[in-house]
Amino acid sequence: MILLIEKKDFINAIHTTARFTERSGMSLPILSSILILSTSDGIKFRATNLETGIDFKVKGTHKGEGVLAIPAKILEQIAGSLVGEGTVTIEQKGDTALLKIGSAQSSIRTTPPEDFPTIPIPESPKGRVVLSGVTIKNLLSSIAGCASTSSVRPELASVYFSIEGGTCTAVATDSFRLAEKKIALNGKGVQSKLLIPAKNALDIAQALPDEEVIVTFDDHQCAFVSELGMFSTRLTAAMYPDYRQIIPKESVAEAIVLRRDLELALKRATIFSDVFQKVLLSFDPKKKMLTLFSRNTDVGETTEPIAGQLSGSAIELSFNHRYLSAFFSLIAAENISLTSSGVGRPLIMRGVGDASLLYLVMPMNQ
Repeated sequence: MILLIEKKDFINAIHTTARFTERSGMSLPILSSILILSTSDGIKFRATNLETGIDFKVKGTHKGEGVLAIPAKILEQIAGSLVGEGTVTIEQKGDTALLKIGSAQSSIRTTPPEDFPTIPIPESPKGRVVLSGVTIKNLLSSIAGCASTSSVRPELASVYFSIEGGTCTAVATDSFRLAEKKIALNGKGVQSKLLIPAKNALDIAQALPDEEVIVTFDDHQCAFVSELGMFSTRLTAAMYPDYRQIIPKESVAEAIVLRRDLELALKRATIFSDVFQKVLLSFDPKKKMLTLFSRNTDVGETTEPIAGQLSGSAIELSFNHRYLSAFFSLIAAENISLTSSGVGRPLIMRGVGDASLLYLVMPMNQ
């Protein structure tokens, strides 16, 4: 088996495939390797950590059929050292792989490929949806960071992905904040509800192409199939909480301010926040002012007034500044809407003119 792959295609293939390998090094060595195949269908790179899997098609020419398993860490280091144009040649020599790049040649010990497990895919798909890769990436990557990092409640460490009517929705929460992102579809699609582990969702979002993707799933697995190949993930076997119950339907105060003003004021307020990372948010409709206040006995205190359009009643709420700051990475709007439903109730943040994203933050005790 001899493979000839352009450098840029080799680098892309390695970086895309490697994120699906096992990184802890605590399991089978083969799970830390990338399987390189030369078949009648062309060149493919495969990887799995038993949670996710990838079968990636790679541009290039090949002579003969064969299979190699090479540690992903070695291939990533090689890919990271490549510059300029040229060709990477991979030749199979028994249990050794020869990599030729220009006049340089490396000999790499391989892992027995027969130990490579079957990539988990839906065995009997009960649903099939066709979406653009851009849509899926936008939904998953924008809100997956809001999911819980704890494994105590697997459903909260997952992204709720649903298609109902003509809308595709992704939701993530860690019980302290919640993000909901909606995108309208061309056509109604098949009604679907999936729970994808948040880490897996991010890996898949980073690997998917922009073009059309076929999503198939059963009760345990979900596969995303495109012209580039197949990406799969296990699904979380749990019931997602009815998050709509905690979204306030009425408000007592609203403020519309410039995103830049709020972002800069919050950055300064965090400098003076206490060990609980608390920032006090005050609505003053009479003065048309939204004010941030924070105090740390070891540092000092700061008051950050922001002029804006305010309506409703005067109210004060305390929040963890990290959860407020996280909102800015999710939106691009120039104006921000903050809506309070009362003391002890959630704060809703939106980008003005952007109805696709809802961000909810729970207040701290005063």
